Amino acid sequence: MTRFIHDQFSKDYLEELLKPFGQIQAPSRVAAEVKEIDVLFTPITNQTANLATLGLLGRMATTPAIFEPFRNPVSIEEIKDCLSKLLEVNKAIQREANRSKSKISDSEIPQQWILTPTASETILAGFGAVLKSDWVEGVYFLAEYLRTAIVVIHQLPSTPETLWLRILGRGKVQQRAIDELTALPANHPFQRVTLELLYSLQQNLRINQNIEKDDRELVMRLAPLYQEDRERARQEGLQQGLQQGLQQGEQQLILRLLNRRLGEIDISLIEQIQGLSIAQLESLGEALLDFATVADLEVWLSQQQDTTNQ
Repeated sequence: MTRFIHDQFSKDYLEELLKPFGQIQAPSRVAAEVKEIDVLFTPITNQTANLATLGLLGRMATTPAIFEPFRNPVSIEEIKDCLSKLLEVNKAIQREANRSKSKISDSEIPQQWILTPTASETILAGFGAVLKSDWVEGVYFLAEYLRTAIVVIHQLPSTPETLWLRILGRGKVQQRAIDELTALPANHPFQRVTLELLYSLQQNLRINQNIEKDDRELVMRLAPLYQEDRERARQEGLQQGLQQGLQQGEQQLILRLLNRRLGEIDISLIEQIQGLSIAQLESLGEALLDFATVADLEVWLSQQQDTTNQ
């Protein structure tokens, strides 16, 4: 069950990081037999220079790319499945070129990046995956015409360049990446959105009873960060010297977390949340950890209204 929670986090995470720089299709369906590509990315030409902000991930996204992240070590069959989806994408591109009577260049064909925490030497050798001198340790390329690389996240060097990929690791690798993330300047363009996605992941894992040791440690690591973020929002309000500023800071954090957890919130619900007191907002910040649907939020708000009217 938790694997699917991590899968959704990985897709949302990659989409949020890459969408300023190009077109995202996540997931993208291919073939008559429905298969889904996790993230299909096409860069905007005049934005490729800005991808340097994302380090190694940005380098991977300078040309059309398919990203297939795995929470657990990727298996032989999963790699084969990724390769078959890439071939279907190539066929679709070729069919479109035939219809428009145009030629396709190599630069239009996506490069596939299979992201896995670890991979055995047997699997890497079986697919002929090798390192390249102009890429960092941990990035293994298959034969040229397969246009695929296996990125072994736990082998990547712990440098700022690899941070945005190591966030998708496991255990100590992921926790160290989270520590590096929180140490970034508060105005870093991707720190805030990444933390919000991690908070949402924490909340989804928290409601599951049977989670792995790595996930329990992740929940424990993120819990104080979430509380610190709420306190920071309150302090920002206090620095404005206005009670309204305090409420707005709390409101913004709560609304962001609700949107991550439940999807787009109806305007009528947003207006109800904006009418809550600071104490009620703090209670909502705790209660939303247990929300599974928008209906749970509606019930909670209704209960607050009933209490107010008594």
